[in-house]
Amino acid sequence: MTEKPLTAASRADALDTSVPHSARLWNYLLGGKDNFAADRQAAEQVLAYMPELVQSARFNRDFLGRAVRHLAGEAGIRQFLDIGTGLPTANNTHEVAQATAPESRVVYVDNDPMVLVHARALLTSSPQGATDYIEADLRDPDRILTEASRTLDFGQPIAVMLLGIVNFIVDDDEAVRIVRRLVEAVPAGSYLVVSHPTREVNPDAVDRALAMWNEGGAATMSIRTPQEIARFFDGLELLEPGLVTCSRWRPDGNDTTPTSEYGAVARKTA
Repeated sequence: MTEKPLTAASRADALDTSVPHSARLWNYLLGGKDNFAADRQAAEQVLAYMPELVQSARFNRDFLGRAVRHLAGEAGIRQFLDIGTGLPTANNTHEVAQATAPESRVVYVDNDPMVLVHARALLTSSPQGATDYIEADLRDPDRILTEASRTLDFGQPIAVMLLGIVNFIVDDDEAVRIVRRLVEAVPAGSYLVVSHPTREVNPDAVDRALAMWNEGGAATMSIRTPQEIARFFDGLELLEPGLVTCSRWRPDGNDTTPTSEYGAVARKTA
């Protein structure tokens, strides 16, 4: 008997809406509507300790936009591998990249079945470019790389985007190993973009919020120091201003309020 393949509809039926999920919680923080009561309740509980989390989510999203604009514009990157993309919102990676370079090719990766349901919104590419969606887990980088090769040319530079996702790999050595596997697979001239929560701002509130999430969330999460996050960029050339709070990475506005989310962009030179 052949197993029936999982479609978007069948995956939607399998959704456990009673447990908060990071993609849906983040969607709620960004003002989206693709979330459930459990996600909203978890978000409000965290916000009771960290009201600045809404601003942090916005700054993280803005960081993505600035990084992609720089890479598609000044750096000339035409391929993006966005892992842990989350639910579609405004200014998704392919929209930002293709606004600068319509021929850009973007592959999205996520393991949340609800993201699969909404994948059509991520697949509306420009005629000159291409988009694809892979349902996979960051813990399986080889599968991601194999499936991404349907759309991306691994002989040409690729920007590997890991925004707010490596923190769900709790073991430090495993997280470094996974990131290095992804970086090893792309050629010189490629880039790595990472954002990750820290305790640098309001550490007591961060610890309380982390404990609350890990008690009731669908996946445990880790907070790392900037020094620990910097390990992901070993052997790469960090772009100025280096690893900083996301609001201060090449800001295009006046609001550079520091948040607990840190980010950086680095180039693979060899």
